Amino acid sequence: QVQLVESGGGLVQPGGSLRLSCAASGSISSIFAINWHRQAPGKQRELVANITTGGSTNYADSVKGRFTISRDNAKNTVYLQMNSLKPEDTAVYYCNAVSLYAKHYWGPGTQVTVSS
Repeated sequence: QVQLVESGGGLVQPGGSLRLSCAASGSISSIFAINWHRQAPGKQRELVANITTGGSTNYADSVKGRFTISRDNAKNTVYLQMNSLKPEDTAVYYCNAVSLYAKHYWGPGTQVTVSS
């Protein structure tokens, strides 16, 4: 089992920045990749960024050049640095871990609101 807890969400003005954290515990060694997803009201959940244990990263076109995913293995934490935030980035952001056995684990989510 893997437990995930997100933090760092909040209210920010357009053009501002936030850094989200995803702290993992439990069977860390079984994790293959960590993904950040988001879900805005009335919309489907979408993949924002991901990072594998090998360090490969991928981003949705809508966030490329603005968001950066990174990890601190010593702290078992994955970060999502979000810059130049736009109102359309408003959503609940979820951390998702994928194990070597293709099992998915989810955190409870953290709200990000971009508004003036």
